[in-house]
Amino acid sequence: MLKIVVLGSGAGGGVPQWNCNCKVCQLARAGTGEVIPRTQSSIAVSVDGEHWTVFNCSPDIRQQILDTSALWPADDQYRHTPIQSVVLTNADVDHLCGLLILREKQAFSVFATKTVLSVLDENPLFNVLDSQFVSRSALHDHEVTAVGEGLFVEPFLVPGKVALFNEERMLEQENSLQIGEETEHTIGLRIFSAEGAESFFYVPGCAEMTGPLAERLKGAPLVLFDGTVWFDSEMVSGKLGAKTGQRMGHMSMNGEHGSIAAFAPLEVERKVFIHINNSNRVLMEHSDERNAANAAGWEIAYDGMAIEL
Repeated sequence: MLKIVVLGSGAGGGVPQWNCNCKVCQLARAGTGEVIPRTQSSIAVSVDGEHWTVFNCSPDIRQQILDTSALWPADDQYRHTPIQSVVLTNADVDHLCGLLILREKQAFSVFATKTVLSVLDENPLFNVLDSQFVSRSALHDHEVTAVGEGLFVEPFLVPGKVALFNEERMLEQENSLQIGEETEHTIGLRIFSAEGAESFFYVPGCAEMTGPLAERLKGAPLVLFDGTVWFDSEMVSGKLGAKTGQRMGHMSMNGEHGSIAAFAPLEVERKVFIHINNSNRVLMEHSDERNAANAAGWEIAYDGMAIEL
């Protein structure tokens, strides 16, 4: 059995975002239940309920651990964690910076592509993760890797982009940001148990549904997929930012080329949107956007959501 807990379901900044007063954030602060507050995107997965792997380590990881008793230290030990490893799908701040919280000379492993690991290696701030305790291991495209007790991943490249804070350096080095291209900057994961009986896909960032990706996801029992924006220009039209969803490396939920339309013929048994931006009105429990997503068979992830396969 695979046990999955959504630690955080929001995109960068969470919901409400600290400096945002959009309608979604207003409702989240109001506490009426129309918008449930969300921390930044992360999930935890276990086969036995005792050993856990965290997928993406958000800046909210301390609070997420406090909210998830399965991740607490054992009662009979002074220093302990059920977290065996952390797997990163990209180097975005909202997926990376939580590692700085896990710095108390505690043994665990970090897995990511060589490109993402290089971000850790090149930034001395991450040296607070003592190498005597915290190992760093590279994930390779389509190469199955054991990441925890009875838990395996198969990474695959998906259309995405370099992390925002690395854009300027990428322009200097390669004269290109490679937006929407399949590189080691962004991966999806097939996550499965040792027996291979249970598996699901985790793709929290994706700029386009390509033919090979659609074929890979077809018929899956569960997919947790990028739900950042409802429509491409919502950040711009809402005066919340200057970038479109595509410019940020995310496909929209809605529209002819959106994820709802792209998944319609794939016969995925259970579809869950995760990594949802505060600008996205699908977060409103009774909005037209939520009703449309639900009508298309989609669930909207929330912090604490538990799934078993």
